[in-house]
Amino acid sequence: MGSTVAEQEVEERNVNKRNLRGMKLFAGNANVALANRVADYLGIQLGQMTTSRFADGEIQIKIEESARGNDVFIIQPTCSPTNDNLMELMIMLDAFRRASASKITVVMPYYGYARQDKKIKPREPITARLVADMITMAGAQRILAIDLHADQIQGFFNCPVDHLYGGPIIGNHLIAQGLKGREDVVIVSPDVAGVGRAKALAEMLHTSFVVIAKRRPRPNHVEVVEIVGEYKDKICIFIDDMIDTGGSIIGGANALLERGAKDVIATCTHPVFSRNATHRMQESAISQIISLDTIPIHEDQIVPKLTILESAPLIGEAISRIHLNQSVSSLFHDWR
Repeated sequence: MGSTVAEQEVEERNVNKRNLRGMKLFAGNANVALANRVADYLGIQLGQMTTSRFADGEIQIKIEESARGNDVFIIQPTCSPTNDNLMELMIMLDAFRRASASKITVVMPYYGYARQDKKIKPREPITARLVADMITMAGAQRILAIDLHADQIQGFFNCPVDHLYGGPIIGNHLIAQGLKGREDVVIVSPDVAGVGRAKALAEMLHTSFVVIAKRRPRPNHVEVVEIVGEYKDKICIFIDDMIDTGGSIIGGANALLERGAKDVIATCTHPVFSRNATHRMQESAISQIISLDTIPIHEDQIVPKLTILESAPLIGEAISRIHLNQSVSSLFHDWR
């Protein structure tokens, strides 16, 4: 009897693991737990590196093994404390470049400073481009990221960018909950910019989507202007790239429920969760909070409504394919 597609995929992945010669995986301090899970998926050990600080707080990096001629992958999301993690990444890049690594790929499950991706008002910076310039000038030759805040950020880098999507992981979790193909389920985009993400998840669940039009009078404050689409008497599933303070999601959930929605589920790729966001959502009318583990979630942010999904298999598979010069985009043939 021939093997199934799933068995062939497992066999191919195991072969890939045996052929990861010349590759080394290192991790900064931003999300060590995730880095360990990625290493476990790949069947390799994290590279040895020591991070310390001088008396005045400056970061010191020492690579404890040879990287000469190796294909080096550095896992370091630039999450809070953003400035420390970003500076640590810069120093790691310089260290590996001077250690004669053949290629350096930065694996950034979460890309910080991405929300200022265009100039809206006079004298505003474009921090997404600034950070991209810093990373490439420090020595990055390739970037691997999950759900960048805006697609155009890929063009800010003067090196190849492999852009992964967290939506399929969330979608498979929702399918396992029995939410596929139901007429009383609708996907919600919290703003116009997220329509593509909402549309892709809606297609995966065989349902429709709605869009919330809103305005931001100031950062982290949102006012719902209008909701476009059919949502009355339905389970509304928000999908966003990140949840920060939770203000947008809670405000949108209240607006939907006040106008006739049956239930609200909040999902995101990046659990930024500032200012006790999870506790605010726990006390709100939102029934579930679902996120990936691209950013470490502190124990005091864990609440009963929160479900954390693993991103390590996706990241590990992408790293393997990059090293072996295989297609990464084929991971998302069902996600548009």
